[in-house]
Amino acid sequence: MGTKDPSVKELLHALRVAGGQGSARLDERDTGETFGWEKEQSYRDFADEMAELVDLQKRLFADGSSSVLVVLQAMDAAGKDSTIRSIFSGLNPAGVDVNPFGVPTEEETAHDYLWRIHHHAPADGKIGVFNRSHYEDVLVVRVKGFAPERVWKKRYSHIVNFEQMLADEGTTIIKIFLNVSRDEQKERFEERLQRRDKNWKFRAGDLDDRARWPEFMEAYTDALEKTSTDDAPWYVVPADRKWVRNVCIARILRYHLEEINPRYPDPEPGLDEIVID
Repeated sequence: MGTKDPSVKELLHALRVAGGQGSARLDERDTGETFGWEKEQSYRDFADEMAELVDLQKRLFADGSSSVLVVLQAMDAAGKDSTIRSIFSGLNPAGVDVNPFGVPTEEETAHDYLWRIHHHAPADGKIGVFNRSHYEDVLVVRVKGFAPERVWKKRYSHIVNFEQMLADEGTTIIKIFLNVSRDEQKERFEERLQRRDKNWKFRAGDLDDRARWPEFMEAYTDALEKTSTDDAPWYVVPADRKWVRNVCIARILRYHLEEINPRYPDPEPGLDEIVID
């Protein structure tokens, strides 16, 4: 990449939500940001990042002493599914668990809202990916009035405490908000309507959510600012350009895996003396 290319730490600092009022700045963040990157070079950089991620995931799986949880949140058509395909399909599927959280089942609604989430927290050695998550209970629940304010307002502290417990038990938490513009969402919705292979992705309810865009942005702002912590940070990734999104997320994931620094276990004693006939 060119001279404008930020270092990984500079990039993460630019994307990260520090926490506290005014730190999300969603209305000030450029959803089409390129960081001075060139598109063709970004594909090569992404391939390099993925090669490193493959090795790091192998080590994480073999080490088996810690785990990683990646939380993906976004408005419809922001690219959650394509992010998962681009980043995680290239890793060993034995070490990756992807969980989409849709409308709660009858059994799930009979329990507290974190019950179904905790069940899918990643085991040691694994990378867990949440496609939507417990944050729906302070987002869609809030915007659509599925619970009164006195109920959902308490959930920010519940979530912080829940995530802190996971972190204390050895889970590295990476939370990513795919920041897509309303104009880009419109183009992607129109593509879904025009292409037969994408018709199935479109729901009439998507337009209802789109009509509530300002309310969702307000809900996301509160969620990001109230729950971004040192042990469970939020990153706001520009999502209008998929190639930028992919490089950003690969670098975020690589950085945190390198911080874990997983290691292959020592071989069994005498392994170098074994002779196989």
